Amino acid sequence: MITRRDFVVAVVVACAAVTVATWADMPAKPLMHSSVFNWSNFKVQTTPYGARRDAFDVRTATLDGFDCHITTLNPGQVPHAAHHHPEEELLIVKEGTLQVMQNGLTNQAGPGAIIFQASNEEHGLRNAGDVPATYYVFRWTTAATPKSK
Repeated sequence: MITRRDFVVAVVVACAAVTVATWADMPAKPLMHSSVFNWSNFKVQTTPYGARRDAFDVRTATLDGFDCHITTLNPGQVPHAAHHHPEEELLIVKEGTLQVMQNGLTNQAGPGAIIFQASNEEHGLRNAGDVPATYYVFRWTTAATPKSK
């Protein structure tokens, strides 16, 4: 006779098997090869703080994950509250002026400035000017990327 416990265990095991099989069949992110990404091809997504353009979110020969997006902040706006994450980021300011907070210290970054956000270190941004500020964000993961704190 099948008990209620046996039935529940069988259902849980079957669900787990279907989940694993489905996940295993999911395609991995594509491997990016040499490419050119033109500004005019980026789709603009309006946000509460300005706009966002997604460029790519892929793997490369040496990176488990590599993504790029471009954010435009309206004057005085922030994209989100200060935070931290395990991935490292590199930001390049295209235009405007950003106020950059990193681990309690604040700096200004104007056109051409390069901003590095280290793994799991607190950081945040604000448009400190009176015109829109646009910047590129590059984020990557490798086997060495730590887990979230």
